Amino acid sequence: MSTFPEVRTLPVPDGLEGERLDAALARMFGFSRTKAAELASGGKVRIDGAEAMKSDRVTAGAWLEVEMPAPPRPVEIVAEPVPGMTVVYEDDHVVVIDKPVGVAAHPSPGWTGTTVIGGLAAAGYRISTSGAAERQGIVHRLDVGTSGLMVVAKSERAYTLLKQQFRERTVDKTYHALVQGHPDPLSGTIDAPIGRHPVHDYKWAVTADGKPSVTHYDLIEAFRSASLLDIKLETGRTHQIRVHMSTVKHPCAGDLTYGADPTLAKRLKLTRQWLHAVRLGFEHPEDGRRVEFESGYPDDLQYALDTVRAESA
Repeated sequence: MSTFPEVRTLPVPDGLEGERLDAALARMFGFSRTKAAELASGGKVRIDGAEAMKSDRVTAGAWLEVEMPAPPRPVEIVAEPVPGMTVVYEDDHVVVIDKPVGVAAHPSPGWTGTTVIGGLAAAGYRISTSGAAERQGIVHRLDVGTSGLMVVAKSERAYTLLKQQFRERTVDKTYHALVQGHPDPLSGTIDAPIGRHPVHDYKWAVTADGKPSVTHYDLIEAFRSASLLDIKLETGRTHQIRVHMSTVKHPCAGDLTYGADPTLAKRLKLTRQWLHAVRLGFEHPEDGRRVEFESGYPDDLQYALDTVRAESA
């Protein structure tokens, strides 16, 4: 394999006339804005042969030479037991698990903690080989900081049919969220596209060019400082509930990434967002029968809920 870096050369399209270099790189090469800025600041980009800076403005027709970043190394699946992860149901086609907080669905670059895939492997479960190597059998995900129900495909047929159900939005994905304040109206729908945050690469945001995202919510119980909501998703964007609730000024309690009050989080002893996948329903891939599963609140979320309820008594 060659040790020389790959250099790609492209002309600036007319539609990017006058854009900052980092923004143009992000659009032309699919980089995040952060990665584009790193390349431009590190002497990896030239405009018409001259070294450029991230704040330079580009001209339509100018030639960009970009020293491409090295491809990421393959991510290894480590079979490692996951304390607190329980199997709710399993057969020859699917395994439904109750995922604890602090566990990722699958390995990814930079993640050194436990994963659902690794936990199932350590417990001796055989899962589907469909999907990318590091996420075989995974048909949907929960954030590391979100607990609750997930289904993983064990057979190839299950993987194909479950993915189809998620695409067709026939899977019942129901969450409970404790959010700050009181949404107005108390029941409603948030229909707002979600894409990468324009500044912070680790976050997501409502953006004009984001993917369609629809969240339905209903009030379960109102407290003095917070509301417990029943939330159903039509779509499954990364951080969707967290982004949508933050956008309407009612972030999940404890979700400091998306604007939650740290004082409330401390009072409730929350170290993550109050968000739990309580119900999961789908058509079983073997015979088409409808199956549904439920999960109770973990101890940390129950403590926070009991606390706001007591404060409101």
